[in-house]
Amino acid sequence: MGTPVSDRLFDRFMAREARSASVHYWTSLAAAVRAGEWLDEVGAHTVLDIGSGAGKFCVAAALASKVRFVGIEHRARLVTAARELARQFEVEARVAFIHGALEAVARVEADVYYLYNPFGENLFEPSHQLDADVELGDVRYLRDVAFTEQLLQEAAEGTYVITYSGFGGLVPRSYREIRVDWTLSSILRMWKKS
Repeated sequence: MGTPVSDRLFDRFMAREARSASVHYWTSLAAAVRAGEWLDEVGAHTVLDIGSGAGKFCVAAALASKVRFVGIEHRARLVTAARELARQFEVEARVAFIHGALEAVARVEADVYYLYNPFGENLFEPSHQLDADVELGDVRYLRDVAFTEQLLQEAAEGTYVITYSGFGGLVPRSYREIRVDWTLSSILRMWKKS
């Protein structure tokens, strides 16, 4: 990415609604850049961002790496905003967004899964949720965490997982932690399935 850019400056390229939610819901630039560095170091090919929101992580990490990114998001208007963000930064050849529920991950071949606490909104009070446009609540939270744990369990050997502030579940024991950054606003971790 060259010269460091602040989150505030980057967020100015996002849709207004996405910009106002950035500090609470989207990955920081510092974490996206660090993840991009790690992805290049391990020779990753395709990252699946589960709960990609307005696309900030995918776009910023694409600018910081050579990797391809696919984001899955259940709010259609955020997918539209994410696609526009990728277009503005001219990374749409390596960054794509799918509108769909978590089960849509089956359509994407990826060697890395990225999780920035994608299910936490389910546990927030309604006044702290983005909106009421999608199903949210304890039942969905438990279902999505269990689905993700199973997805990681069934992933091929050599698959990587990057978490930023966790995902509410446990990374299976078949993964070993290979990178961790404690210097960011939340903990960024990378595991590899062996």
